[in-house]
Amino acid sequence: MSSSITLHLWFDKEAKEAAEFYCSVFPDSRITGVTTINDTPSGDSEMISFTVWGFPFMAISAGPHFKMNPSVSCIVNFDPSRDPNAREMLDEAWDKLSDGGIPLMPLDRYPFSERYGWIQDKYGFTWQLMLTNPDGEPRPAIVPSMMFIGENCGKAEEAREHYLSVFRNAKPGALVKYGSGQEPDREGTVMFTDFMLENTWLAAMDSAHAHGFSFNEAISLLVNCETQEEIDHYWEHLSAVPEAEQCGWLKDRYGVSWQISASALDEMMTRGTPEQRNRVTKAFLKMKKFNLSELQQAFDGR
Repeated sequence: MSSSITLHLWFDKEAKEAAEFYCSVFPDSRITGVTTINDTPSGDSEMISFTVWGFPFMAISAGPHFKMNPSVSCIVNFDPSRDPNAREMLDEAWDKLSDGGIPLMPLDRYPFSERYGWIQDKYGFTWQLMLTNPDGEPRPAIVPSMMFIGENCGKAEEAREHYLSVFRNAKPGALVKYGSGQEPDREGTVMFTDFMLENTWLAAMDSAHAHGFSFNEAISLLVNCETQEEIDHYWEHLSAVPEAEQCGWLKDRYGVSWQISASALDEMMTRGTPEQRNRVTKAFLKMKKFNLSELQQAFDGR
């Protein structure tokens, strides 16, 4: 398989503004594409493709249907072995994100990092800024992280193993568990783990604290597939909530939202004429799992 994973963020109407802000906060970040999808159930929706420190994101302005929360965040690794001024870069990013943002864990020294802070920005997305131990195994600058809470607390390791079994290009990373005396977190559940799926590092943790939120469609993991076989594979092994299946979206057994999409669809929507894009949009809005053959027929006007 030659899939890739993109972090997808749902906004009411601020997608482009938020993407431009994130590109101003972090290095090696830029807008890579802007596409308007007409006549969706949310009206005309603007989709923004961008990279943050080299990691691919997509954002959509599609109405106030979903609201982001800290169940999915991005760990940002500021690595002194990669950037000698990593600490200064971290502090500068924190200051920018603090403009209208809400600190969830104050920027400070913690047992796991000399300098770390967790902040919800003014658009509702959350970032974990971490000064990385330069002696540790290197990780990318951006690592999306999932927090398993509520009824899913204690399932982070199970989810990790499930994802590792679903993705053919996958490998485990670190696995650190809570010990005794760390209540309310239960001994043996996951304090931190990371793993690689299709050359994308992801992280997960359990948290037994009362949070009042859970996974939802506002933040999803978009898998770009090259073939129908890949689409079928991921759909079969990930989808666990039939009523959530819509336009390539699904929910897995833990409530995490995924989009199983296709590189060919991206090409159609970015390079097609307005008429071709409208035909393709009408076709995929009727689908649950994407059918590449039918999308190509719509694009070609057949």
